[in-house]
Amino acid sequence: MNSINPTILLVEDNEDDVFAMKRALKRANITHPLQTVTDGKQALDYLAGADQYSDRRRFPIPSLMFLDLKLPYVHGFEVLEWVRQKPEFNSIDVIVLTSSAVEKDHEKARALGARSYLVKPPTPEMLLGVLGSLQSLAQA
Repeated sequence: MNSINPTILLVEDNEDDVFAMKRALKRANITHPLQTVTDGKQALDYLAGADQYSDRRRFPIPSLMFLDLKLPYVHGFEVLEWVRQKPEFNSIDVIVLTSSAVEKDHEKARALGARSYLVKPPTPEMLLGVLGSLQSLAQA
């Protein structure tokens, strides 16, 4: 994870899953600032700095994004594809966080540039494992 801007963006439309993720991050002692958006359109607006997200001090570009696939307005795969088409977002590590254990979804997420694929609910151990692997990639 990028140490210059350790902000995490959680793209999740289910309040219970947002709560579970916040709890898992806390239990894993991950204290980076967390921003949350609830649909794919908000995710794109946040990343583009559009509309209510134009203040980059309040809404910085994240270094890590947890992305649900089944989102209102814009599907998670579309968000991932959009992010990977923008060179300015190459440094964002995207972790798909979804209820889908379907191998085809896993393969598509990897093909579109996701760093990892987690099936909900995430545990603190899962988060620590993923973040540890991201940190080792950054140091390589």
